[in-house]
Amino acid sequence: MFSALDISTSALVAQRTRMTAIAGNIANISTTHNELGQPEPYKPRYVVFQADTSIGQYGASGVKVAAVRVESDRPPRYKYEPGHPDAIQSGPMKGYVAYPDINMMTEMTDALEAARAYEANLGTIEITKDLTQQTLRILA
Repeated sequence: MFSALDISTSALVAQRTRMTAIAGNIANISTTHNELGQPEPYKPRYVVFQADTSIGQYGASGVKVAAVRVESDRPPRYKYEPGHPDAIQSGPMKGYVAYPDINMMTEMTDALEAARAYEANLGTIEITKDLTQQTLRILA
């Protein structure tokens, strides 16, 4: 019974990490410079899950965060804003500002999916707790 709790707890931690990355992506959707103040768009973060075979038994396993991938393969979105302080100053892209290629619809869909997975694992924990209580009542 306790391995079921461990599996659900590992999933809760993983989904919380995923939701944190999504929130960071949404918060930085318009960030056009890095921490040093140099014009460089924010790099979206994506969480990669992996099976955790150290949790669980009888073929079941938990989940863990394998990596939080910082680099995105997608090029930035360019928007013509010549008055912006982070606009490109010379070359063929002069006057364009590089924004991160973050799709709000995708991020909100991912956030909804993470929230539903979190709720499902909370429900599993509640059912496991109820089953444990019923077992103790039968044995007592």
